[in-house]
Amino acid sequence: MQKQIPLVYGGYYHIYNRGNGGENIFREPRNYAYFLTLYAKHIEPVAETFAYCLLRNHFHLLVRIRGRETCQVSEDLTGLSKPLNPSQQFSNFFNSYTKSINLAYGRTGNLFQRPFGRIRVTSDEYFVNLVRYIHRNPQKHGFVSDFREYPYSSYQTLCSRKPTRLQRDVVLEWFGGSDRFKTAHDQPIDENELSALIGEDAD
Repeated sequence: MQKQIPLVYGGYYHIYNRGNGGENIFREPRNYAYFLTLYAKHIEPVAETFAYCLLRNHFHLLVRIRGRETCQVSEDLTGLSKPLNPSQQFSNFFNSYTKSINLAYGRTGNLFQRPFGRIRVTSDEYFVNLVRYIHRNPQKHGFVSDFREYPYSSYQTLCSRKPTRLQRDVVLEWFGGSDRFKTAHDQPIDENELSALIGEDAD
């Protein structure tokens, strides 16, 4: 995994993780839905999400950590309010999902590798290319012949008009509109240029 870096308020990040020892983190369709339910509970209070893709043994997210003033707050032992800690929220999220999978399938121990991968996204170009990379990932790994058909990524939602928690308007504006968003995804990706933002991908 990449060297661990802090999640700072207002920062954009490529967040990724995979199953411990290559183990599958999603075994059946209901696991994907439950993962997203827990994600909404633990991560939405501290981050905005632009793109995601959930694969059998790993996942990718593109998020912006909310500003300190817009993060939900919690109270410490003295009763003082403070912003939620983004890194702790991700840890709570992974632990909660792991406990559920362990209970459902009779397994024990860590489900995810530690620490989880996080890479700072620092330019518009990388943001756009990372969105494309995340959405094309299922085709890259052979899960589908056409990434547009994969049900467990944000691509279809970003192309639709149905209600969503994703930052759809922001993403489409970054690409210059819906048509350009779709056209950009048709173009091949040079992973060598993206290597600093991809991290250690998984098969």
